[in-house]
Amino acid sequence: MKAQFKAQTAAIALAAMLTAGCATTNGETGVNQTNPIAEAQAEAEYSPEIPAGTGYFASDSTLPFLTPDFSKISEDDYIPAFEQGMAIQQAEVQAIINNPATPSFSNTIVELEKSGRMLGRVARVFFALTGQNTTDRLDAINQEISPKLTAHGDAITLNPELFARVKAVYDNRAAMTMTREDAKLLEETYAGMVQAGALLTEAEREQVKAINSELSTLTTDFSQKVRDATNDGAVIVDTRAELAGLSDAEIEGAAALAKEKGMDGKFAIALQNTTQQPSLPALENREVRERLFKASAYRSDQGGENDTRMILAKIAELRAQKAALFGQPDWASYTMYDRMAKQPKTALDFMEQMVPALAATQRREAAVLNERIAADGLNFEVEPWDWYRFANKVKAEQYAFDEDAVKPYFQLDKVLEDGVFYMSKKLYGLTFERRTDLPVYHPDVWVYTVFDADGSELGLFYFDPFQRPSKRGGAWMSNFVDQSDLWDTKPVIYNVLNIPKAAEGEVQLVSFDWVETTFHEFGHALHGFFADQRYESLSGTATARDFVEYPSQVHEMWATYPEVLQNYAKHYETGETIPMELVEKIQAASKFNQGYDFGEVVAAALLDMKWHALSPAEAAAIDTPEKVDAFERQSLGELGLEIDLVPPRYRSNYFNHIFSSPAGYSAGYYSYLWTEMLDKDSRAWFIDNGGLTRENGDHYRKTVLSRGGTMDYFEMYRTFAGREPDVKYMIESRGLADGE
Repeated sequence: MKAQFKAQTAAIALAAMLTAGCATTNGETGVNQTNPIAEAQAEAEYSPEIPAGTGYFASDSTLPFLTPDFSKISEDDYIPAFEQGMAIQQAEVQAIINNPATPSFSNTIVELEKSGRMLGRVARVFFALTGQNTTDRLDAINQEISPKLTAHGDAITLNPELFARVKAVYDNRAAMTMTREDAKLLEETYAGMVQAGALLTEAEREQVKAINSELSTLTTDFSQKVRDATNDGAVIVDTRAELAGLSDAEIEGAAALAKEKGMDGKFAIALQNTTQQPSLPALENREVRERLFKASAYRSDQGGENDTRMILAKIAELRAQKAALFGQPDWASYTMYDRMAKQPKTALDFMEQMVPALAATQRREAAVLNERIAADGLNFEVEPWDWYRFANKVKAEQYAFDEDAVKPYFQLDKVLEDGVFYMSKKLYGLTFERRTDLPVYHPDVWVYTVFDADGSELGLFYFDPFQRPSKRGGAWMSNFVDQSDLWDTKPVIYNVLNIPKAAEGEVQLVSFDWVETTFHEFGHALHGFFADQRYESLSGTATARDFVEYPSQVHEMWATYPEVLQNYAKHYETGETIPMELVEKIQAASKFNQGYDFGEVVAAALLDMKWHALSPAEAAAIDTPEKVDAFERQSLGELGLEIDLVPPRYRSNYFNHIFSSPAGYSAGYYSYLWTEMLDKDSRAWFIDNGGLTRENGDHYRKTVLSRGGTMDYFEMYRTFAGREPDVKYMIESRGLADGE
């Protein structure tokens, strides 16, 4: 899956909030007009005692770029480090409150930004591992520590004395001289505190704390149950013949997985996180296709210990209750305050204008597929488990395009080093050096030093490509170390994918979808590497939810750009460069099957908004598993899309983006569509201005990738493109322009 703002779990987002100083509280006071000389003297004499931490996370790593030394970290380190980190930050915050000097930007806002360094170090490592290489012990620690972290955050963000100081600085902002980034940090800190409950009554703040604590527990539970259900849902078949259509390598992988599960002699097809599964198009046996699809679509909603329906219903109810405390009609209205779109109506209007053409495309393409099924002499109509198999046949015939024909040209290491890295050099002048001297958290992780165009070290890049049971599904990017001029730190960034690993000794080939995903996730990485901010909380990908996917999506365009493609897409056996005719077929075929490809994303985004448009009473009425199912079906059905043929990319019961963290992508999955609008408009700009050139790359770096969250996003876009974004490029690229 092409995921995720900073591609973070719930607790990483929480840790980011804490270490960034976007903590919130309540109270009112003004700036006292006192003697500035006396104030300066008081400030100089103020030296609060802050406890020191112990253990690995008490200080920065001694490795290059401060990257974690995984060889020195044990599971026993985490609980003590979390507890010490919270205690230290509490002392740091209390020191801000107790400062006798008049509240100022430096002694309040910057000090808050600087607080929580130890907590940030342990959180970044711990929540990376729970997402990428977890264990039963780490899961248990996660269950224990998540509500404690939530309570810790609330103790800071809902502290009236702290908010009094922040508000004093905010109210005096017109009289202050600040840089643009300083002003943005002040604005974001104040707004974040108000959003957390700083202006609520004491009783209301206590209700917020209770809701936050319960959400922390529930969302962690949801995430773990979905992961377990996904792992347990692998489809088992008895014979090799039932897997006809899969490659020998894929069948051997299925045999190895079955053996790992204690079923030697059988075959197991692992589930991935999305509703559709990558093996479905190739499988010839329709009964196996149906089993695989249903195992995916009905995971976590069949009763038993991994059923998530009542958990997600309670999450929706608690979010609606929290929104009501802030005077908002629903969670979407409450949580979208800092988005580029600002209001739910803006996002809904944007999506709904595409529904008529999309629904018409779905019906038209279903009819084409039914004709193709009948042409094979088969007596059934297309179902979701058939869709991609017969769509691929139509592509092969109408566009002379065969997915299997392109895969031999996409060898993973070449995709990364000769494709993604080559693109980065041509656009931005970057170079990369593989290194094996740094400890990693799993043997499959690759590490590179990234060098800027002038030869200086830009940061460190970790690449974790392969699927495994200890990793949650999807693809994402995040940081072990954030860029910050305040701390003089360079970014340490990781990309995580879930590519099925080739059998031992086999060449690692990948589908074109994974090629695009690799370019996409490295687009996130570039956004982080080019960060040029003083403050971590505004650095790199610390942007609005409906903006952060935009730079990563733009970088997908280079996967099929002729110069880049010809550099990396070489047949793994012959060395032949991919023929341009095949590339043209990829591009021509890409507009077919948008009824499903685009439809499943739109359905998921609209489903997200439906869950988060509920009032507290409406959410409370969804109080049985059956009502969860009924609400999902009703919500999707009333949109006019062909949901029986094209289910959402994620059904509610495994929709990790919106239910696996206290906020996550809730009321924000539309972001993938919103940012696609920006992406497609930007692609037009790049092509109009000469394509893959250093001039274009440097301009994009200067106006977008280096800006972090320091300015208004529409202004940022206009500075880059010289115009407002236009949705027409997105509609045309999806082949929907002729829809009814």
